[in-house]
Amino acid sequence: MKKTGVVYLVGAGPGDPGLITQKGLKRLGCCDALVYDSLASDYFLDEVPDHCKKIYVGKRAGAHSMKQEEINRLLVELAEEGLNVVRLKGGDPFVFGRGGEEILALLEAGIPYEVVPGVTSAVAALSMAGIPVTHRAVSRSFHVMTGHTLSENGTLPPDFDSFAKLSGTLIFLMGLSNLSLIVKGLVKNGKPEDTPAAVIENGTLPEQRTVRGTLKDIESRAQQAEIKSPAIIVAGDVAALDFSSTLNLPLKGCRIGITGTESFAGRLSHELLNLGGILDNVLTLSIASYRSGEAMKEAYQRLKTYSWLVLTSANAVRDFFAGLFEGGYDLRSLGAIRFAAVGKGTEAELLKFGFHADYVPDRYQVKDLAEGLISQLTKEDRLLIPRSSGGSPELNQILEEAGVFYKDIVLYDVALKQSEQESMENELAPLHYLTFASASGVDAFFQGEREKILSSLASLKVVCIGDITAKALSRYGREADLIAPVYSVSGLAEIICQDWCKEKE
Repeated sequence: MKKTGVVYLVGAGPGDPGLITQKGLKRLGCCDALVYDSLASDYFLDEVPDHCKKIYVGKRAGAHSMKQEEINRLLVELAEEGLNVVRLKGGDPFVFGRGGEEILALLEAGIPYEVVPGVTSAVAALSMAGIPVTHRAVSRSFHVMTGHTLSENGTLPPDFDSFAKLSGTLIFLMGLSNLSLIVKGLVKNGKPEDTPAAVIENGTLPEQRTVRGTLKDIESRAQQAEIKSPAIIVAGDVAALDFSSTLNLPLKGCRIGITGTESFAGRLSHELLNLGGILDNVLTLSIASYRSGEAMKEAYQRLKTYSWLVLTSANAVRDFFAGLFEGGYDLRSLGAIRFAAVGKGTEAELLKFGFHADYVPDRYQVKDLAEGLISQLTKEDRLLIPRSSGGSPELNQILEEAGVFYKDIVLYDVALKQSEQESMENELAPLHYLTFASASGVDAFFQGEREKILSSLASLKVVCIGDITAKALSRYGREADLIAPVYSVSGLAEIICQDWCKEKE
């Protein structure tokens, strides 16, 4: 008998991807199918497993691509296939998210479900704008109404007069097109014209803008500022308060695109987020491992014939040890072998397996690794270099000129996780910087129409982790604007910080 799947109704939060709950992320990380709306951030689409089906159902005002009844039926069908389904909704599933309708359909079909609450923009957008929904001696309550259906026939709903008479903070979601109707309705039902009001565009996102005024002038102020949807309207005394964050992080307002493997992107994202950066995963690379191939099998068998293991990336460290253990070997197989690592990241990864690097160059680049390592070697030394297929030939050239014996083996390859070229232009448009961490990443990025891609790079700064990566970029007709002084995640973050601070001066 076929097992029935589970449907998880997950709130994605108000827009900022950092405001989804840990439980929501956990459900994304193990689902078989993702059914999602027009989300403020595509970040969540990268959080699902590779095998996951991604089904877009629209739900943007004025452009619904699938009717609610069809979505209900889709959720049931996917679960009946035995799939674990995440129904991802902006905000919270029950705050004008029609989550209740979907649950009724699941109940009727006997499908198990779970609701994972989300942070609603009704609170979060106001908080980010410095407007507290409640404040002692100012507002003891807040009330939320959808503004989306107010003017279906050009009139306010029957209960609007009761809503308008409520004390506290009045919040209207999805109501910008009905701003005039809302303001007139509030004043008609007793709210003074001098009642503070505000309109918040793109709440919690980097593009967030807030216009403040009173019920008398908020409409004209919003028009003058050319405020666009999505926007939230708030009326009440708290709208006159401004408790905006005073923390000024060095990368505040800076939007950075990341290319690289999931492991690298995760480490760089963590560093840049702590500095206040806004991040987009532009291109994700996957690792194709050859650690079980004949070349590596022979290398593992002959480990005792090598005196040095040369590691040029953290990926190489992880894949080398994975192959070692999978082959039935353990750390004793390494005997008295010494380790050379290209930089701090590689050195740190090596330490996770219990080994300190015997040599790390002062400058974290392959050329410096090769030249510095030569001074450590004797004529009897034999080097094993398991690395990416796109490894720099500079290493080979320097070792050969010095007469060093080495074995260079392709341990892994780096390739596009999935083709993302169609949306590349749109993804690059809002960026200030785009980072590259390897020559392989550059090659993957330029798959497609080169001239179109180069044109997309004209309005931003390209940052490379080192000279090898910059040279790879140059081959495609684009010079790097910035090259990290240190071949590491911290080096990339440092050079971006320095440049962004100069731009703001």
